[in-house]
Parts: sequence; C-alpha cells; structure tokens
Amino acid sequence: MFQNTLFAEVGGTVAKIVAPVGSHVNAFDEVLVLESMKMEFSVGAPSSGTVLEVLVTEGDVIAEGQALAVMECPE
Repeated sequence: MFQNTLFAEVGGTVAKIVAPVGSHVNAFDEVLVLESMKMEFSVGAPSSGTVLEVLVTEGDVIAEGQALAVMECPE
C-alpha cells in the first residue's frame, strides 16, 4: 500500500466533498468538486483506493497546488 495526495489544479472554493473519509473510490472517480471563476472542476482519484483524510471542508477557499485529500492505494 502507498499513500497518494490529491492537490488542487486551480485556486477557488471547495464546493462539495463527494467521497468522505473511509470511502472506497475507483480510479478517476470524483472525490471533490472545486468552484473557480463560476465553473466547477472535478478532482478525481488517480487510482483505486480508500480516502484516508480530507484536508479541507466545504466552503474553504483554497490555493492552486494546495493539498486536498490523502488516499491509500494498493500497490
């Protein structure tokens, strides 16, 4: 097992947490939704695994490159 951190590709606001801590997600499943410039951006899982930690809450203002969540993924 290894850990994988999800980062924001754009700055904006956390619109929705789709996969809370403990959720199992498949590769490319939506984990969070960010809102920036009146558009929504999906943050997807890079691989299958379990969400270990969500580092933001809905409504948080985040910066580009900020860590959003940590996943545990099988090797």
